[in-house]
Parts: sequence; structure tokens; C-alpha cells
Amino acid sequence: MAVVVTDQPSTFGSKLVLDTAPGNTATVARNSGGILHMVEIDNSKYNTAVYLKIADATSATAGTTAATMVFYCPARTKQSYISSRGITFGNGFTHWCVTGAAQANTDAPVVLPTIRYVIA
Repeated sequence: MAVVVTDQPSTFGSKLVLDTAPGNTATVARNSGGILHMVEIDNSKYNTAVYLKIADATSATAGTTAATMVFYCPARTKQSYISSRGITFGNGFTHWCVTGAAQANTDAPVVLPTIRYVIA
């Protein structure tokens, strides 16, 4: 197996968003666009899978607003997602967390996970 080293953007991320109680109420993390580089969901204390939804928006409503990105985390695990080039959001970053993948789902986790994401 060969080792490959590639150059990364000079700024991987300048903001760490930390939410220790993300539920089914949308939270605006940033009112302007940027680049999403990394997401981590710590769902290690809950027996049900969760879905972190992030919208390219400055406001959102769980169950109504279509998420731009949906990140899945199985029960009793910690899950990380990394994009080396990042995912561009033009308007802002608004997130919420529910127990179903469907857009209409508004069921908040009984035990709230901790989420982190890095944006530039």
C-alpha cells in the first residue's frame, strides 16, 4: 500500500460549533455562509439512532425545512464525518437533531447527543 500526502486548504476551519443539547428546535450557529469541514456526533449515551440535520439557512423548522445535509449516528456510538475540501453553505448554518431521517420527523432524542462541527 502506498502513502499519499496531499496539500489541504490553508484554513481548515476557523470556528468550532459545540452543542451539548441539540434537540428538535433549530439552532442558528452562523448567520452567514461558509464551508463545513467536519461533523462529530456523540450519541454514546442513547439507545436510539439520531440524525443531525444542517440547513443552509439562517432559520429553520424541524419537520418543515429541508436539511441541506443529514448525518446519521447509530445508537450508543460516536460518529465523525470529514470532508477534506469542505461543503459550501451560501446562507448560514442552522441545525437540529431528531430520531428519524424523514424530513417530516420532529421526534427529539430522549437523551440528547453532543454535536461538534468545524466551519470556515
